[in-house]
Amino acid sequence: MPSFDIVSEVDKTEVKNAIEQTNKEVGTRFDFKGSDARVEQAELVLTVHADNEFQLGQVQDILNAKLSKRGVDIRCLEISEKIEKVSGNKVKRSCTVKVGVETELAKKIVKLLKDSKMKVQAAIQGETVRVSGSKRDDLQAAIALVKKSISDFPLQYQNFRD
Repeated sequence: MPSFDIVSEVDKTEVKNAIEQTNKEVGTRFDFKGSDARVEQAELVLTVHADNEFQLGQVQDILNAKLSKRGVDIRCLEISEKIEKVSGNKVKRSCTVKVGVETELAKKIVKLLKDSKMKVQAAIQGETVRVSGSKRDDLQAAIALVKKSISDFPLQYQNFRD
């Protein structure tokens, strides 16, 4: 029985390379001269440091540009609204790189496929959604439906088997 998986993954090496490029650009830019602006990474949590909120926004924009140039979808970033004050005037903000299909989104995908009356079955398996059907055409129609309906989160369609 043909099947495929709906997943949400991020290439961690590309994220690391984008952070290194961001730090290099911030270090060489004239408007950041003498400042403590940088991006730090701890697994999938990124911390953006700067001297003030304006510079924090600038560093975040540079990071977003570098990530998108390296093929990382910036919709997977969950940027914290809270800006923390560090010693003196310095500020920082955390960003989380979301990996895996969250339970709420997975339930939404399953409900979407069931309501569409397609001849496919969807099952939640951890952080992935497995979709199976009797025909390849049904699965391709299911992919098209999910791509059209869910645009606020980056999804990949992998492990297509006949």
